[in-house]
Amino acid sequence: MAGNNIQKIIKRSSNPELIEKTLEFAKLAYKGRFRLSGEEYIEHAIRVAAVLDQLGLDPKTISAAILHDTLDDLLPAARKIQSQEIVKNFGEETAYLVERVTELNKIRYSLAVNVKEKKVFTKEKIESLRKMFFAISKDPRAILIELYSRLDGLNLLHRLPQDYQRVYALETLEILVPVANRLGLGEIKTKLEDLSFSYLFPNRYKWLQDNIKEKYEERKRYLKKFIPKLKKILKKERVATLDINYRAKSYWSSYQKLLKKNMDFDRVHDLVAMRVIVKDIESCYKTLGVIHKHYKPISEEIDDYIAKPKPNGYRALHTTVFLEEDRISEIQIKTEEMHKEAEYGICAHWSYKEKIDLKKEGKNYEWIKETPDFWKTFKIDFYSDKVFVLTPKGDVIILPKNSTPVDFAYAVHSDIGNHCESAKISGKIIPLSHILENGDVVEIITNKKRGPSHDWLGFVKTNLAQSNIKKITEQKEPAFKFSIPHFIKKTIAEYSERAKQKKEEQQQIKRESPRHIYLAGQKGMLVNIAKCCKPEPGDKVQAYLTKYRAAVLHRISCKNFQRLAEKFPNRVIDASWK
Repeated sequence: MAGNNIQKIIKRSSNPELIEKTLEFAKLAYKGRFRLSGEEYIEHAIRVAAVLDQLGLDPKTISAAILHDTLDDLLPAARKIQSQEIVKNFGEETAYLVERVTELNKIRYSLAVNVKEKKVFTKEKIESLRKMFFAISKDPRAILIELYSRLDGLNLLHRLPQDYQRVYALETLEILVPVANRLGLGEIKTKLEDLSFSYLFPNRYKWLQDNIKEKYEERKRYLKKFIPKLKKILKKERVATLDINYRAKSYWSSYQKLLKKNMDFDRVHDLVAMRVIVKDIESCYKTLGVIHKHYKPISEEIDDYIAKPKPNGYRALHTTVFLEEDRISEIQIKTEEMHKEAEYGICAHWSYKEKIDLKKEGKNYEWIKETPDFWKTFKIDFYSDKVFVLTPKGDVIILPKNSTPVDFAYAVHSDIGNHCESAKISGKIIPLSHILENGDVVEIITNKKRGPSHDWLGFVKTNLAQSNIKKITEQKEPAFKFSIPHFIKKTIAEYSERAKQKKEEQQQIKRESPRHIYLAGQKGMLVNIAKCCKPEPGDKVQAYLTKYRAAVLHRISCKNFQRLAEKFPNRVIDASWK
């Protein structure tokens, strides 16, 4: 299977040498590594690359798709080395895409913690995670790789433990499905949400399957008979149609609609929607008028998404009308370009202009040689001025870019910020001035005896942190202030450093001073043992008096001592062991 896919990719690629080189690298990188499903990593990676190749993505993106799991589950040092090897062999762009896809795994931490502790996901928390997803991904090609990797993973999710199935499916439904929707990728959105639905709510999914199948089939049969009549009416009214078809809603979309209608199938009119495809926008509105002329519309269910497209760019005219026998049905009216956009997202723009048919053999896509420039040039800069970090409990904290652990501490709670002593990321101690990155899991260690430092103002970014630090540190400062000349500050600092060194040396001498050494015939005087020669009882010794009046015992044969004795003979003291 993988062999067939890779040969097709190589054959169709504008840079077959790159794909072959990537495959050889991937074989070594994935060797002996298996996914949780038990399958080899490389099998999954090649399937993902094959789908993206069918969508017409450029060779560097295909290369990144083959390598997208190579950094997973590696220790930081090994991951850094592997990333450098990808840069060396395939360039910065491919390495960047692989890194972006790998970083997206950080989203799962929050979901896993909340599922484990059975916490309720608020709309605010989910929306923060979606924003975090865009902030981490940065490049739409990284999102495409992740979406199709997820779809492939869902097909084998039944092999994984149930707890993992729930987190994986929840992440897909709450994060990736809305992301696909925002990019207008209708085809993959539908597949992702139905698979996730089947794992998250298996009983409801089974109930819906059992109860909706007959409804789907019944409405399909009716529309199949009705379409020739509609074609005849439009032809008589001189409206040229390119196609009239119908499509059933996804199980998840149908279930959401049924919930709003008290699970009454007869009140959901778009379980199977009819689609009329025409040549231009003018024909869309003319078609709407003709349909309303012959069939009574439900006025509150007429939507003009051409004049006012949906946020993800979706365009069409929607109307719900009474057909024959008082049957109610939704009809969508679109141009061919609008229809393709609804199925395949923004990438349909270039395919329409190039007259490329994205559909072939049912659910497959047509292979193409041209590279869609959109996916190479468009960059996601949403939230580029923000950083999204996580608490150990999985809560998302949104901070300004270049924020530090101190900013994070104050964002969690002012009391935590005021008593912040140190910080950890993934269990590793970091400086309080460390710049946080998207997806970092930050832990703050507090000390009730500790207060904020005025020095923190030199690196914190949030107004909240700055105001709290100023408020407390200014209370500690004396009311009377005057400017101290620089030379006085320097002198004070030098004296302070000397005093500190003297105190440390004296404390060291007290700890190490042997009681059986005589200096100038006197017993019990403080003396330090020289580390350069480490004299022992029985050795011939003498002592050297340092500038802080501390005696250091050396062997007479010690070259360091001989050099000091020659330079400062007046500092040499006779010493003996008895």
